[in-house]
Amino acid sequence: MIAAVLTGALSFTLAHLLGGCELEGIRPGADGLLSVIADTTPEEAAAWSIDPYDADKRYRGTLKLATYPFAGEPVYIKLFVDNIKDPDAGVRTAATRALGNHGGPEHVPLLVKSLQDEDKLVRAEGARALQRVHNLVAIPALINAIDEAKELEVDVRSEAADALGQYPDNRVVSELIKALADPSLAVNYATLGSLRTLTGQDFGLDRAAWRKWVDSTKDAFAARSAYVYPVFRRDRKFYEYLPMVPKPPNEPEGSSPVGMPPMDGR
Repeated sequence: MIAAVLTGALSFTLAHLLGGCELEGIRPGADGLLSVIADTTPEEAAAWSIDPYDADKRYRGTLKLATYPFAGEPVYIKLFVDNIKDPDAGVRTAATRALGNHGGPEHVPLLVKSLQDEDKLVRAEGARALQRVHNLVAIPALINAIDEAKELEVDVRSEAADALGQYPDNRVVSELIKALADPSLAVNYATLGSLRTLTGQDFGLDRAAWRKWVDSTKDAFAARSAYVYPVFRRDRKFYEYLPMVPKPPNEPEGSSPVGMPPMDGR
């Protein structure tokens, strides 16, 4: 009885403090605030991730497993590979993130399929996952994903433009230069960042200057720098200072994508 009263009081307090705020990474329709902030054990997450009757549990379990450092073990990779084909878009999104965190170059074909998913959130997660795993087979799909005529979602185009920064390929440079004309500043910024990484040059958004330089240089990648994938980081929000409320899920500093050759091997 006492536990029920305390639970209700905590839920009521948090509901008023949050004032309807939307929490990052939380699927709409989660079973109350306490289900959001509760610390799920690895065993519970694993059981949820394969629940055949509840897509929301499969989503939350898969998403939780994606954060564990041990989830690169074969048994978990197989689970992520299975769930990336789930009929529920939320489960596919979580599994795509998991393969981006723990997969290898051999999983890039699956991530390319995520980049072509009918659901925009799955596609955005696919583009982010392809920032972390390197395989040349991703290049055509990423090039398509920065074309505003083929990909309508700004988030997908900007994440894909960032992912292309790891591929020193003449096709990539040419398509990135075209993408500087994108109407979205987010895409412009990501595209310019990739061009800087790949070439060591900076001509801003001036496509003519970029083309002139490319046409006049013998090796467009002679001054390129190492690609480091972006990570999620943000400051705490006010309610994250409360007891029992998790801190932001900030990631450690990024590194080169899995499977990417060292710089001296270019």
